[in-house]
Amino acid sequence: MAFSSWRGVVGMINPTLRPGVTEEVIRLLPEGIGLIPLFLNIRRGTEDEFAAMMPAYEELVAVLAECGCDLIHPHGAPPFMVQGRKREAEIVRAWEKKYRTPIMSVAQNHVNALKTLNAKTILGATYFPPKLNAIFAKYFRDAGFTVRGMAGIDVPFDKVQELSSHQVYAHIKRNFLKAKGADAIYMLGSGWRTLDIIETLEQDLQVPVVHPVTARVWEIQKRLHVREPRSGFGHLLAALP
Repeated sequence: MAFSSWRGVVGMINPTLRPGVTEEVIRLLPEGIGLIPLFLNIRRGTEDEFAAMMPAYEELVAVLAECGCDLIHPHGAPPFMVQGRKREAEIVRAWEKKYRTPIMSVAQNHVNALKTLNAKTILGATYFPPKLNAIFAKYFRDAGFTVRGMAGIDVPFDKVQELSSHQVYAHIKRNFLKAKGADAIYMLGSGWRTLDIIETLEQDLQVPVVHPVTARVWEIQKRLHVREPRSGFGHLLAALP
């Protein structure tokens, strides 16, 4: 099956049935890049549920590869991070070989964005409990970063999208100052609707922010050899480093 999006087609696998993230990605992608979104139905947001999701992801990778996508992006950081960085890389390489399509996991995307920003020390913010946050922190330490904190905001997994962006701003700022600084702020999770606070955080705290939506839009452009900066959503999209 062929598509006419003249700058490339991305297949994106959403981990939940939450609305929001797909719309945000479409709004921020340059004209001419097509998006085919498919959905999984993660509901509990627990370690065992995340760890068991790779076969379900692969089923949709196969569908998108058959469509002839130029890039496949299975997103949802936790299901890949709980595999560990080494195992995640093995899974992605095996899928790329089997389906003959470039694949970008969201966890690898976040590491790429942080390294591009020359971050060595990070403060992470999530909406997950301490046990999972420890797994996420280890993932980034294994990628070579010093993790000042992986601060979870206390909210049920199915209520994340109801948090106001101002609540998230306050959570991140409080923990950033408590950690006594970092080279970058990392926001884990596409469940919250927080595009509007990226620039405010960067201005107030004087460090770049890696947000899951803007990070994927940045790397999608890079991988499709497109360069269309977008202001208003932080340094990563404005500068396209």
